[in-house]
Amino acid sequence: MSAFGFVLHPGRAIELAADAVSWLRQRDHEVRLEVPDAAAVGHPDLAVAEADLAVGVDLVVSLGGDGTMLRAVGLAAPEGVAVLGVNLGQLGYLTEVEPAGMRMALKRFLAGSYSIEERMRIAATIHYSDGEVVGIDALNEVVVEKAHPGRTVRLDVELDGRPFTSYVADGLILATPTGSTAYSFSVRGPIVDPRHRAVVLTPAAAHMLFDRSLVLRPDCEVCVTVAGDREASVCVDGRTVAMLGPGDRVRCSEGSPPARLVTFGTRDFHSVLRSKFGLTTR
Repeated sequence: MSAFGFVLHPGRAIELAADAVSWLRQRDHEVRLEVPDAAAVGHPDLAVAEADLAVGVDLVVSLGGDGTMLRAVGLAAPEGVAVLGVNLGQLGYLTEVEPAGMRMALKRFLAGSYSIEERMRIAATIHYSDGEVVGIDALNEVVVEKAHPGRTVRLDVELDGRPFTSYVADGLILATPTGSTAYSFSVRGPIVDPRHRAVVLTPAAAHMLFDRSLVLRPDCEVCVTVAGDREASVCVDGRTVAMLGPGDRVRCSEGSPPARLVTFGTRDFHSVLRSKFGLTTR
């Protein structure tokens, strides 16, 4: 028997999840869902706390879009568990199969007919001026940005413990190669093949001449300190997780362990780009 944890988009995945749960339970596999999801699919007995969803399971299945996939990776990666993404969203950069292929994907996983693609994550620590330290991890990006509309924020950057420059901007994006097609791309950051390992530092709406992205080695320690008298917020994979005051800082570098994504065959990143952006060959 194998154990499966499911992470669902709350509005789109209920019917598909119910089908997958029934199919797996008929074959005596263990299934876990978060409390509201278990109730929604009619199996409240399968409910577990979020912290326990990925502990000891063989696979986490994400049913939703890239946002759901990011949440699933956040639960699975610290446990070293692989994630299979089923696309119910719009872009689906991170997902591997479409809904019609879900049952076949589960069969192939159980038969061992799959590959694992590792993706770099970012590990960040927030250092508050009062001495408190908070750790966070991201698959796409860590963003330090202005806390109030209509105002910029000043951010001092150090690379490997040495001062680099001060940015006056809407914010700074610290992205992985996977996240290079997300927020960083929207402010003209470079697209990086997700199998690379690098930290992409991209300013958002910089009020200065130097507004280019930096592609840094994965173990480069980037330290961003809030300067001046304006607050900043910290967003991780699209979620606001903290507010920073003057003197507070965020340190980022490569995270461990990496995210582990289930694939079937070779994933052609160039074809994914052509498809998602509607590119033509002529």
